[in-house]
Amino acid sequence: MTNRNAYVTDLKALQSECTANYVRLKRLLGDLDAGETREVELLSGDRHLGALCLYLEELAPYTSVIRVSQRGVLDGILDTPRMRVHLYHDVRMAEVTDFQRKRHFDGRYRYPNAHMHQPDEKLQLNRFLGEWLDHGLTHGHSSLDLSHLP
Repeated sequence: MTNRNAYVTDLKALQSECTANYVRLKRLLGDLDAGETREVELLSGDRHLGALCLYLEELAPYTSVIRVSQRGVLDGILDTPRMRVHLYHDVRMAEVTDFQRKRHFDGRYRYPNAHMHQPDEKLQLNRFLGEWLDHGLTHGHSSLDLSHLP
């Protein structure tokens, strides 16, 4: 019998990622109102690679809901990433709550499992969001000038 150590959720890493994503999203959203979309064009030199699309579904004093997606040259060929992200303004954190129409991710999963989630699926999704937003901040161009923001 093999002794496997159970995965222990790294709450510090998850909270850190969610806090960083909150800051990234606030920079990208600017003063967007509910029902509005900001598209950040992704460029590499003169090549247009698509756009990071941020749609502000709900805006409330304590919680906002953002839909994050991408449109680009592979639309119709590949299923492009789509997320729903909740911003919790009181604790300044942003959490992925829906990815590719799948909802409610647990902090940890036994592995293997029926849906083949990784043991740290929730952390990985939030890290992916962070990398995606960083790419938009670094390589994106929008009508919003991001250079003066913290």
